[in-house]
Amino acid sequence: MDIEVKNLHPLEVKLLRHVSAGEDITAERLVNELDYKIGQCNQAFSWLTAKGCISEKSREKYTLYELTETGLQQAESGLPAERIFASLAENGPQSLPTLAESLGLQQSDVGSAFGLLSGSRTAAMNEEKKAELLSSELPEEIRIQRTLLDRAKTAGLLKEAELSDKERQAISKLAKKRGAGSATFKQVEKEDVVYVLTEKGSEVKQALLKANITGEEFGQLTAQMIQTGSWKNGTFRPYGLNAPVSRLIPGRTNAYADYLQWVKDKLVSLGFEEYDGPLVVNEFWNGDALFMPQFHSARDIHDVYYVKDPSHCRKIEEPWLSRVAKTHEDGGDTGSRGWGYSFDHEFTRRQILRSQGTVLSATQLPKAKIPGKYFGIARCFRYDQVDATHGADFYQTEGIVVGKDVNLRNLLGLLKMFAKEVAGAEEVKYVPGYFPFTEPSIEVHIKHPVLGWFELGGSGIFRPEVTKSLGLDVPVLAWGLGIDRMALMHLGLNDLRELFTPDIESVRMRRGN
Repeated sequence: MDIEVKNLHPLEVKLLRHVSAGEDITAERLVNELDYKIGQCNQAFSWLTAKGCISEKSREKYTLYELTETGLQQAESGLPAERIFASLAENGPQSLPTLAESLGLQQSDVGSAFGLLSGSRTAAMNEEKKAELLSSELPEEIRIQRTLLDRAKTAGLLKEAELSDKERQAISKLAKKRGAGSATFKQVEKEDVVYVLTEKGSEVKQALLKANITGEEFGQLTAQMIQTGSWKNGTFRPYGLNAPVSRLIPGRTNAYADYLQWVKDKLVSLGFEEYDGPLVVNEFWNGDALFMPQFHSARDIHDVYYVKDPSHCRKIEEPWLSRVAKTHEDGGDTGSRGWGYSFDHEFTRRQILRSQGTVLSATQLPKAKIPGKYFGIARCFRYDQVDATHGADFYQTEGIVVGKDVNLRNLLGLLKMFAKEVAGAEEVKYVPGYFPFTEPSIEVHIKHPVLGWFELGGSGIFRPEVTKSLGLDVPVLAWGLGIDRMALMHLGLNDLRELFTPDIESVRMRRGN
């Protein structure tokens, strides 16, 4: 046996002494029987697996749905679609702003809920631009969602495997990973792993019992122990004299910070001017100026963080506020019919953390030169599930090219430059996309050697509703690309989280010195 039992951690000692050969070892068991926390269970499992004392017997992945605070409120007061249906049934046709105010709902929630009612032909807009009912019965999907709410309120958790196909489809529209503020359900990915004691683990257990090591030994001598004399009633863990000492690691610049600066230098050398802006913006520049309707599910692609205090900015710059509002309502002088609703001047002042780098392009348009080329590297925030290719905060490289003769071919050339030269990808493809502020819209995808194909970002040519409202009457190419994802390829990484690791050794290795 090549393990010195006196150097084992107390978490390892207690686990080995507690279990027997052939028994299932799970995190739930350790929590209940040894009062471990989940983090302590994972530590013990990791250490003992590496030492060969336990081995994995089985692994099961499954998805659970849990009500959020919003979901608990909706279980009591009703889903937005239920409340809108009830209000229309009782009070007759109403405008969407009136419904939002009378029901105390967010405007985006009203827009999404009405879209659901409209899509099922339960409600529609009449000639007076007011919502009215077409049916006396709620859509089946909403009735299923109500049933799921009631079940979750009683049971606490819903297991995806136990739901019918219709129930899975209905709950998918209410759930988000980690549970955003507006989500009804929090989607939780769980994994149950069962371990068993190995032959080596049994030998180590016997050695622990023979040496009378319990895991309750003192790890350090404290002033309180000396004052009370409690040190006399226990034993101390021995010093690990052969344990390696900590290495001193000299400071150095971060590889990702160096990469960002390299990208800036490259774009400046190509004649681009850099722009920047604040992290806190208002709904006007983050969405309204980009022709994203205030009452439309298109806003759902940007699940934003709202600023609590101050919740609203004082005012929006003129004449841009009036021009953009007019464009939303009837198209203004852009040649468009607009969205056909009454622009909400209160909503547009709402303060948020910017959810996209395109807000920088919007604020640059009124002062852009013709011709002109601009770029920015913007930190953005969205309430998203963190995984290998997503982060709750992330960087985008954002840019525009303004000119009378710019066209789609120019844009594709820029995208190819970013994908091949900046990201270092060998395989690139372009996919048609949808963004409320560009037409045509294009997504660029690259192939990572481990993660496979993923979207690098979106691009397109700004619609006249955007450019004319902000004082430009020439074509404007625009793109917003995930520079974090480009860094994965450039730095040879497989997970975005490695860009921000606190592991200094990992950073040193990444720099290759």
